[in-house]
Amino acid sequence: MTGLERWLWVVVGFSLVGDIVTTFVGLHLGLTESNPIARNAIDGWGLLGMLALKGFALGIALVCRGVLERPFRPIIPAALAIPWLAAVVINTFAIGTVLFY
Repeated sequence: MTGLERWLWVVVGFSLVGDIVTTFVGLHLGLTESNPIARNAIDGWGLLGMLALKGFALGIALVCRGVLERPFRPIIPAALAIPWLAAVVINTFAIGTVLFY
């Protein structure tokens, strides 16, 4: 594993936790989940549903990582980190809007 890939997996970990935390804080404040798949998982199973969904995504990513040649492997954690970081930013903005406006 290269230094870049290792760093990206750390970002995946932080963005995963950030997405879950900000999602549930937002839901607690009355916001709604916009992703229909995540919304159904949360509505049906709560936090466990969200964790299962994220675990499924991580599992698929790890399988795909094993198929790629070494130079291309950093694309896998980047493909997880980018949308999850975007979700954290969007969720944080939405939470701030509820709390401060």
